[in-house]
Amino acid sequence: MNFVQPIRDPELIREIKRFLREKSHRNYMLFVTGINSGLRISDILQLRVSDTERAYFNLVEMKTDKKKRIEMTPNLRKELKEYVEGKEPHEFLFQSREGVNKAIGRSMAYKILRDAAAHVDLDDIGTHTLRKTFGYHFYKQYKNIAILQKIFNHSDPKVTLGYIGIDQDEMDKAMKGFRI
Repeated sequence: MNFVQPIRDPELIREIKRFLREKSHRNYMLFVTGINSGLRISDILQLRVSDTERAYFNLVEMKTDKKKRIEMTPNLRKELKEYVEGKEPHEFLFQSREGVNKAIGRSMAYKILRDAAAHVDLDDIGTHTLRKTFGYHFYKQYKNIAILQKIFNHSDPKVTLGYIGIDQDEMDKAMKGFRI
């Protein structure tokens, strides 16, 4: 498995959103849900329309089998409300075009993200990029590693900082400024 990075540049995020929205509302919403929730792709793909009826996601994480409650950002809530209009509560949010009420798979989610990344010339992108992008921008906005650590269920703040690429940013900045 390749090491993936968060998308640090807000302009690239806007361009990816524009690109995905033009291609498919489903693909756009997959991206928006990921970068606004911090959920793993395995949990996002299991979401159903009924999961958007509250102001938060209430789920059991597939990886850890732990219960999790994540408040939706106001913007995500608004966009999801529009997206699910006319859909039945039992339907998957991100349906495959194959079969009846089947969620897209992880490999399709990966393909969607790689296509968008290629459009903006980004490398080191995968499904985990969504979660890392959320974490990176959450940290940059609030500088509260303790809350982010809890959201991600990490054991140590150092793990969280490394996970979202803050350590790499600091090393890169130090090396660029180093003079001898």
